[in-house]
This record gives sequence, structure tokens and C-alpha cells, in this order.
Amino acid sequence: MGMSLKGSTVPLLFAALAMPAWGSLSAQQQGAAAGPITVTGSAPTDLSGLEEGPRIEGVISARSGETMQITALDGTNTPMLVSPGTDIKSSGGFLGMTRTKLGSESLLNGLPVTVETLQWEGGLVARSVRFKNTNLATASMIQTGTAQRFGEHDLAIAENAAQAEALRGRVGDIDQYNIHGTTNVYFDTDKWALTPTAEGELCAAAAQANAMENALLLVVGYTDAEGDEDYNQVLSERRAGRVVNHLQQKCGWAPYRMLTPTGMAEADPAADNETDQGKAQNRRVAVNILVSKAVEGL
Repeated sequence: MGMSLKGSTVPLLFAALAMPAWGSLSAQQQGAAAGPITVTGSAPTDLSGLEEGPRIEGVISARSGETMQITALDGTNTPMLVSPGTDIKSSGGFLGMTRTKLGSESLLNGLPVTVETLQWEGGLVARSVRFKNTNLATASMIQTGTAQRFGEHDLAIAENAAQAEALRGRVGDIDQYNIHGTTNVYFDTDKWALTPTAEGELCAAAAQANAMENALLLVVGYTDAEGDEDYNQVLSERRAGRVVNHLQQKCGWAPYRMLTPTGMAEADPAADNETDQGKAQNRRVAVNILVSKAVEGL
């Protein structure tokens, strides 16, 4: 790998992109080979009055209509029904959304979830499904390709989509990249505003990446260990969002050349969180320059 690193542990960063806390998002591919889900009957619309079932944590490994299978860390598969009455929500959303109610179409293969179940006709039906929005973004990225589309107007969306499709034709379904550089920018405690120094470093990183054919940027935000997990998750996402906005609006980086940004809270620290100096190094956003190995091999 070609690497020019500034205090970032990039291998763990990629593990975070492709593998949530308890399992690998490669289950996205495994789900296709999981076979039929053995759940019979139709899900009830009204879930009131049903007996409580077990709480299940794991990764969605198969979906078919209103049925879903969860695979736990120990490999146990639990099939269940998803009802119109199932409460599906994400938390720690990107750019500060704390909780968002979603439809069953968001239950993608490879998504880590916590499911509260109810007993129904000898089987289970999901009463509620909870997951982190960052994990949903990663699962969606794996399912639909690496290019993310942005734009506020139809024309801008169409233009970005056309360019994204051209790039996806060369890097779609490729999950291995060479790392050509990582730039870290740093933040004050509880802040996500960029300093003038950070703004200059971001544009320099964009210029470096722009000189490379088919380069993409992966932006990941972090915090120190102060504060609770939910707060730090939102803070890390706000920092990543501010960096993405600056790269696109001030540095001229094309949105279709940006992988899905994410926040990692206090995970993957660059330094010891026991000292002020270490915490300062951990309050950062890493901007990684990536080029697909497949593209470089052309």
C-alpha cells in the first residue's frame, strides 16, 4: 500500500467500515446463500396483547418479503416476521439526527440490529428493531456501490449520478483499496468548527487526491473519551459532516468521488485518552485517499 499517514490507524478504520462491533458486514453477501427462511404464516398488523419474546442481537443475514433472519455472534440463526406494526428506528443519525423512524425497506442484509420480539403462532414477530444510522449507511453503501450521490436539485443529482455510474463501472463491488495518504484535522473539545489551518490542510488533501486518477475520499470523524457514547457518536458525525461540506463546497471535491462518511465516536484512538495531549490528538477527522486495487491494476 502507498501510505502517507499522520497519526491514523488505517487498518482499524477499514475494519470499522466493513465490520460493525460484533460481526462483519460481509454477511451482506452471505445472506444470498443463506437459503430460504423457514417462517410460516403472515405477520399480524396489530401487535398489542401478544406475549413477549426474546431480545435478539445480531446481523440481518437474510430477507424475503415480510420475513427476516438474524444471525447472532455465535452463529445462531433466528427467523422472524416483520409486521406493518413493527417499530423500526435508527439512532445516532448522521449530522445530528438522534432518532429516525424508518420503513422495513431499511432492514438490509448485513445490518447489525437489536430486535425486541413477540410470540406469534409458534414463531416470532419483531415488535421493534433498533440500529445505528452509521451502520445503515455502511450496509447501504455495500449493497448499492461505493459512490454516494449528492445534490439539492434534480439537475445536479442527474449530473452526479451519471459520473458516479461511470466510476462505479470500474470500482463497483470492489472493497479493497490502496491507501495513498491520510490527513488528520483536529478540533477543540465539544466543537466541530474547522480552524483556518484545518481548512487549508483539507484543500491540500483534496488537491493531492485530485491529481490521482480514480481517487476517492473516505472521511471518518472521532472524539476523545470524554462524554457518553451517544453524545460522542453525534459529535463525531458532525465533525465528519463539516469536513465533507468543506471539501465539496470550498475545495471543489466532487460528491460522487466521496465514500459514505461516518463517525466512530471514541473508537480507534490515535493516542492515550488519559492525558490532555492524547485527547487532543483523538479529537480529529481522518481524510483518507483511496484508489481501488482493481482500478490500479488496469
